[in-house]
Amino acid sequence: MTVEPLEITATELVHILRTPRDQCASAGGVVLDCRPFLDFSMAHIREARNVNWNSMMRRRSKGSVVALEWLIPDKALLGRLRRGDFSPVVVVDESSRSVAELRAESVAQMLLTALQSEVHTHICFLQGGFEGFSEASPELCYISASSQLPSVEPEPVVTGRRTPAYDQGGPVELLPFLFLGSAIHSSRRETLAAAGITAVLNVSSTCPNFYEGEFEYLQLTVEDTLAADIRACFATAIAFIDSVKQRGGRVFVHCQAGISRSATICLAYLMHTQRVRLDEAFDFVKQRRHVISPNLAFMGQLLQFETDVLCQG
Repeated sequence: MTVEPLEITATELVHILRTPRDQCASAGGVVLDCRPFLDFSMAHIREARNVNWNSMMRRRSKGSVVALEWLIPDKALLGRLRRGDFSPVVVVDESSRSVAELRAESVAQMLLTALQSEVHTHICFLQGGFEGFSEASPELCYISASSQLPSVEPEPVVTGRRTPAYDQGGPVELLPFLFLGSAIHSSRRETLAAAGITAVLNVSSTCPNFYEGEFEYLQLTVEDTLAADIRACFATAIAFIDSVKQRGGRVFVHCQAGISRSATICLAYLMHTQRVRLDEAFDFVKQRRHVISPNLAFMGQLLQFETDVLCQG
């Protein structure tokens, strides 16, 4: 017999989040946030995990039951959910007040259905969603620093000339372990150290690896031309970034200007790991590093890659 999800209030979720793990029979509760990846990355309940099934695949499902593995890109999290490690599992959307409000094709409804079918633990739905919770308990929410930055960055004048926009500031944080910037940023030891960088992914044929022996390096020889096959580097780059992440490190990805080649690699990584469309990934990176502009051939290769990623299911 299928047990219906229990609807809980923001106050009840606060109690769940503040209950020490050693007082829980399991690993404690887990919050699954069903909002789009871009919205989640800008603000979410602390320690929540994003569950986002792209719109293309939602349309193709035509209301059929969706397996949990299609909704949870993180295989480790998927395994723990299936083993019943977490209790309760709390599903959160943007602002729905009850399960009855959910549309059949919504990610939240699909997730609840999949959880009821595959996970044997307490399943809850947060009334009022992230919107209501963030108003009630902002101290338990993460707000991205980039969402509070001005949209136009000032151009500092250095030695009588303007610093190019792509060399201004420092590496921008895309994910807690993934940073993007230019070759100038890669030459500043203090800047890398301040960001906690442990590895550098150099996507160029000419930029030097300035501090070999101090940082882990991977150099992918790619020219910023319409003839370059940057897609051939995606698997190697993704594996490198993931390996650094798994060891608790941080990767700085750069090319010469941090505009085309390195931006393309970061977009491919986001599309692959978050299973989002190119336009979502592009908006996400563009908000953080305004100057990105992969060349036309690279955009075409990313669109081909998008088809592969979204059809993996």
